[in-house]
Amino acid sequence: MPPHLLDGEPHAHIHDRPRRVRRPGEPLRIGVGGPVGSGKTALVAALCRQLRDDLSLAVLTNDIYTTEDADFLRKHAVLPDERIAAVQTGGCPHTAIRDDITANLDAIDDLIERNPPLDLILVESGGDNLTATFSSGLIDVQVFVVDVAGGDKVPRKGGPGVTFSDLLVVNKTDLAPLVGADLGVMERDAAKVREGRPTALISLTVDPTAGPVLEWVREQLSTPVAN
Repeated sequence: MPPHLLDGEPHAHIHDRPRRVRRPGEPLRIGVGGPVGSGKTALVAALCRQLRDDLSLAVLTNDIYTTEDADFLRKHAVLPDERIAAVQTGGCPHTAIRDDITANLDAIDDLIERNPPLDLILVESGGDNLTATFSSGLIDVQVFVVDVAGGDKVPRKGGPGVTFSDLLVVNKTDLAPLVGADLGVMERDAAKVREGRPTALISLTVDPTAGPVLEWVREQLSTPVAN
């Protein structure tokens, strides 16, 4: 089986999959996935604004038929245009980030060639469901974003994205009183299903820097790479 299909099993536990071996000089690749409307693009934009003065970074977005997410990032000038690329998946978003990642790998190669050297590439999935995960041949670590508007039942529903992502982000916490969601329940249930993996509760309205996520990203960047 080709290396990029190693973990193509839809229900394979991503914590059991072999990690991509990142070599010295290669950019860290962080996948950002989650359902439609959970705030993935807004989170990516916030991270770009905070990191762009300190790091060389780029963004790769995935949409089914458009380049809407990449266009949003360009419109808001979070990075120079040449540092933002888009893949049109033409089908279910998880196909291009998990099952056949060729288009994403090609786009990453183009970003690296156009912007040497890169420290970080954020790879944003198109909006998908709770089963969406990234191939370990595509990214090094992954973030999964859910939002409070979906109800406080979301973490306990589990699914590979919620359960096994390296960081779970519960976004739009400022909406909790408006939708009757209990943040304490969400935090408790997330801890129960994630077995010690971190969860960040954020509101970009209250904290536009996405502080806890930003701190986690910086920790990933400081992790030594294989020689």
